[in-house]
Amino acid sequence: MTAAPGAADGKRPKLYGQLYVQVLVAIAAGILVGVLWPDVGASLKPLGDAFIKLVKMVIAPLIFLTIVTGIAGMGELKSVGRVAGKAFIYFLCFSTLALVIGLIVANVVQPGAGMNIDPASLDTAAVSEYTKRAHDTTLTGFLLNIIPETFVGAFTDHNILQVLFLAILFGISLALVGDRAQPALTILDSVAAGFFRLVAILMRAAPIGAFGAMAFTIGKHGVGSLANLAALLATFYITSALFVFVVLGAVARYNGFSLWRLLRYLRAELLLVLGTSSSESALPSLMEKMEAAGCPKAVVGMVVPTGYSFNLDGTNIYMTLAALFIAQATGVELSLGQQLLLLGVAMLSSKGAAGVTGAGFVTLAATLSVVPTVPVAGMALILGVDRFMSECRSITNFIGNAVATIVVARWEGGLDRDALNAALHPADPLVDAPVEMPPPVAAATAE
Repeated sequence: MTAAPGAADGKRPKLYGQLYVQVLVAIAAGILVGVLWPDVGASLKPLGDAFIKLVKMVIAPLIFLTIVTGIAGMGELKSVGRVAGKAFIYFLCFSTLALVIGLIVANVVQPGAGMNIDPASLDTAAVSEYTKRAHDTTLTGFLLNIIPETFVGAFTDHNILQVLFLAILFGISLALVGDRAQPALTILDSVAAGFFRLVAILMRAAPIGAFGAMAFTIGKHGVGSLANLAALLATFYITSALFVFVVLGAVARYNGFSLWRLLRYLRAELLLVLGTSSSESALPSLMEKMEAAGCPKAVVGMVVPTGYSFNLDGTNIYMTLAALFIAQATGVELSLGQQLLLLGVAMLSSKGAAGVTGAGFVTLAATLSVVPTVPVAGMALILGVDRFMSECRSITNFIGNAVATIVVARWEGGLDRDALNAALHPADPLVDAPVEMPPPVAAATAE
């Protein structure tokens, strides 16, 4: 992890030199430009796109190197399967819980009730691209797409699941080779260090990317568009906040660490996700910080990239909440059985969604296309504010994966408590002393 300016010599870093402060100022400046000069703000989209492309450029090799060296360094292949199994149990439980919470909140609050929208009056041309992409995605196609056409193709296509698949296989292969693979592991470790240094360099451009992305969002869609769907936006943001601070907060406390401290530790990444509306923009930095916080490299390499496709808490809350909002707004009454069907379809369609802008809208289209009771045309109602909802989805997804990484590391008994305390409780007289951590859950009984 790159030290903040001044940290290496023991001096307190200047406030303006902190990345999170720079990103926060950039977001505020982007909002100001978008409000005062909408046309200028809308034209700044390339700044945000360029930064995201820079980060995506290094994501595939970073994931590959981290997973390969982590698995090969574990020695016992049973450990690999155990980590993967625990990660997927965690993902299944909490992603399903997020879907259920979204369903319950939508029934209680009913943000779309009383709108009485006629689906035939909606312009569906704007959502046709999303529905086409949703129809092109099937469960069989998704599973086959995990296998790349060529080894290099997984990297050139920027398919995280394909890179993950190759990395696991190659890591297992090196582990089976044994001592003869040590020279290769040494080289791969050195290359990984170089890529993490490259990430540190690229992150200095984060404020520029956040500024451009936020200016575009406000300039293009305008703050006025929020008023029309204020009830839906407020419901979604409050539900996501309750999920993070109540559900994930309880999970963090049970596992012996403070969620607030974790959010403080990841504040630069959280602001970056907020500014770019993409959790993928902070993926390399999250992996680096989770390792620095005492999570084993193999756990970080397995949980974080996989979580970006299978542990999307914010996207899941959005899917059931938005689906019921559309049903309520168009006057469609859904029985309990139909809502459970919607929940089941959402469980499947949400798996494999990449943590990038717009992915939630595509998975919503996929869900509604399988449940014809709710008109897909109703998606046009929320298209105008989807960008603002994407920010909340991305932040919730990001926090969920950070918590999952620490929890799985503790379940494995590999969490370095001293490193975690040092990361979450930095040596600062204004910060409380570290708290005691409970003993790790035994590997044989953890679920």
